[in-house]
Amino acid sequence: MLSDSSADDVVRRSGLTGNTKVTREDWMKLALETLISEGVEAVRVLALGQKLNVSRSSFYWYFKSRQDLLDQLLDHWRNNNTRFIVEQAGRPAASITEAVLNVFECWLDESLFNPRLDFAVRAWSRQSADVHRIVTEEDDARVDAIRAMFSLHGYADTEAFVRARVLYFTQIGYYSLEIVEPVSNRLFLTPAYLLTHTGKEPGAGEVEAFAEKMLSRTRN
Repeated sequence: MLSDSSADDVVRRSGLTGNTKVTREDWMKLALETLISEGVEAVRVLALGQKLNVSRSSFYWYFKSRQDLLDQLLDHWRNNNTRFIVEQAGRPAASITEAVLNVFECWLDESLFNPRLDFAVRAWSRQSADVHRIVTEEDDARVDAIRAMFSLHGYADTEAFVRARVLYFTQIGYYSLEIVEPVSNRLFLTPAYLLTHTGKEPGAGEVEAFAEKMLSRTRN
């Protein structure tokens, strides 16, 4: 039986034009779903092609190799999960509690942060030194964005860094322990979370506005 890399060479030498009925987005969507549900070892060109019911040559319309696909999966993870945390932490806010609520949106909206994808990549990083390095860099970037948010609202450097770590790693631990609770519970506890993370009580109407925004998203 040919390995993925040997079979890839055969397909390239064959000059096949490929089956273009399947798009790049189809390959990426299935690869992401497979990474999340089965792990990186299951992300194989032949297996994905069989699930899509297309020939392997279709794959080479969009990707140079399996490694190219894996690199693009990492880029997708970085450009979504990390990017949105950084963007939310950098949004203008009148108070630190409002700023933290902006970050909290990531924890309640999977279009901003997909925890299942995050932990699939973390599992992958335990098998690859290169991926482990990338995950560490992304964790650092996320913490640094939150640290900058605290600094902007007047916290001293060390305190801003520690509060950023506590806020971020608390949430990652929440996902790691697979804690499941209704959104209503999270919203009920939001004022206490804000006080714990910032040392300040939320401003009038801040939590209510946040709750309305989150609930409207779950209704849509």
